[in-house]
Amino acid sequence: MNLEQLSLPAFEPGWVWLVGAGPGDPALLTVGALHALQTADTVVHDALVDNRVLALARPGAELIHAGKRGGKPSPKQPDISARLVLLARAGRKVLRLKGGDPFLFGRGGEEALALVAADIPFRIIPGITAAVGGLAYAGIPMTHRATATAVTFVTGHNLSGQVPDDLDWHALANGAQVLIFYMALKHIEEIVQRLLAGGCPPEHPAALISHATTERQTIVETTLSGAPQAADGLSTPALFVVGEVVRLRDGLDWLGALAGRTLNADPLGQNVVRDAG
Repeated sequence: MNLEQLSLPAFEPGWVWLVGAGPGDPALLTVGALHALQTADTVVHDALVDNRVLALARPGAELIHAGKRGGKPSPKQPDISARLVLLARAGRKVLRLKGGDPFLFGRGGEEALALVAADIPFRIIPGITAAVGGLAYAGIPMTHRATATAVTFVTGHNLSGQVPDDLDWHALANGAQVLIFYMALKHIEEIVQRLLAGGCPPEHPAALISHATTERQTIVETTLSGAPQAADGLSTPALFVVGEVVRLRDGLDWLGALAGRTLNADPLGQNVVRDAG
């Protein structure tokens, strides 16, 4: 069976499809995302969308880079939304391709609301978000019946680029069994200090996952208090995971079985396992 036999929705001219490309590995694309790539006239994509994914676009499709990277020159969000509207009004089949999932820290809600305001028809195709894909590739289950029955996703910075002030850090430190921070590397020290001040034990298991699911994937196992030092040398994008589920990686590191492990001592005298996947 091929894509044409699946009765997938038609990509009509003048529509914008907001589509999640997943965290990096093209194997994690959904069928809907692949269908959109092979049908769109114009692909407006984020900086974090893997080049191997972009290579799946329909021959002749226009590729427009609209990536936003912290601390680097980037298109303004209102300008990106306005461009989507203009392209759709020009009768293009517009694919807005976003890393991970559009509605999980992906600004998809902002862009969708802009399309609603401009009376542009749109469709949402979810993607595998970085936390789901990244932890799976790191061998860390997000939940486990004996260890964690709830998981909390947190952004590492707010609209102004700072650590969010509207969070109950005491509740996060004491009531969240698994914490997964997106975009946390820049403020890792402040995030750790807030969790410690909220009552989270300094020896609590933690991990950092850089460039999840890609050839550059690097995983560092550490503790909450050791995370700032363990983050040294890592590059964005990166996830920060805190919780007992990190310990389960010892038996579930399926990529590590292929790539191997090296054991290093961090400055605090703790054991830090650094894997290059």
